Amino acid sequence: MDEQSIQTIVNSVLRELGVNDVKPGKVTTIDSSVGNAGQGAAADAVQVDDGESLEDLSQKKFIRWNGIRNAHNPSVNDDMISQTAARVCQGRAGPRPRTISLLRFIADHSRSKDTVVKEITPEWLAKHDMWEVQSQVTDKNEYLTRPDLGRMLSDESKKIVMERCKKAPQVQVVVSDGLSTDAVTNNYDELLPPLLKGLKNAGFDVGTPFFLRYGRVKAQDEIGYMLQAEANLLLIGERPGLGQSESLSCYCVYKPTPETVESDRMVISNIHSGGTPPVEAAAVIVDLTKKMLEQKASGLKLKR
Repeated sequence: MDEQSIQTIVNSVLRELGVNDVKPGKVTTIDSSVGNAGQGAAADAVQVDDGESLEDLSQKKFIRWNGIRNAHNPSVNDDMISQTAARVCQGRAGPRPRTISLLRFIADHSRSKDTVVKEITPEWLAKHDMWEVQSQVTDKNEYLTRPDLGRMLSDESKKIVMERCKKAPQVQVVVSDGLSTDAVTNNYDELLPPLLKGLKNAGFDVGTPFFLRYGRVKAQDEIGYMLQAEANLLLIGERPGLGQSESLSCYCVYKPTPETVESDRMVISNIHSGGTPPVEAAAVIVDLTKKMLEQKASGLKLKR
């Protein structure tokens, strides 16, 4: 089909919609109320700007957007949207998603991918007075393809940890980027300072916190064993979901060793502004640490 044939079809469709004299390359407002205005057809005119500026799809009005037209009771849909982050009441255009819904989907997916591949910068670490060590992973691509290397520290990192960290603390705190840099950078200020303060106020001897680049959860076992820590707390970025790329987890384990298994570990997950608030999570972690040290156990061995 050549360009002229396509243009003929387009002009024919536009005439049916009551739009005439459309010039090539000119953005036109089309009133889609002509024809089928039921479910799946936008009953309102769609306004398109000149392309010089596009609105940010992360704004609340887009996140809480109600795409269903001619609803019997729109307030029910609005209430449903306010209760969940799921993509409900998006509406459709025939068998296809609405434009705003599709663009938000693409934007959220891109954001989730970005937070996986981004790096936490040395400048950010310096600003927060954090020094870093690295797992046996050499770059982000290897981190994603070789999770086994992320579970062990490099020889140089082991040396640094032994030189700079307090030995045999009651509680050792480690921060790691994991699969979400946004989880660390967005939650750090509201989580780590209150957590360290809460642990000290509870009377615990807290070790030297540091940042582990390219870390996996299992790395906390090696770190805790090296330092002979009673309890090891690992704050690590969770794998991002669609539209949620800022979620952090805290993995807690009592007296970790290389033989520690997953059933010995506990996790407080979904730490972010839209889930468990970071400040609240800090209090929960302190309380859980108290129970671990009192019972000298974690995971399935801990009595709740």
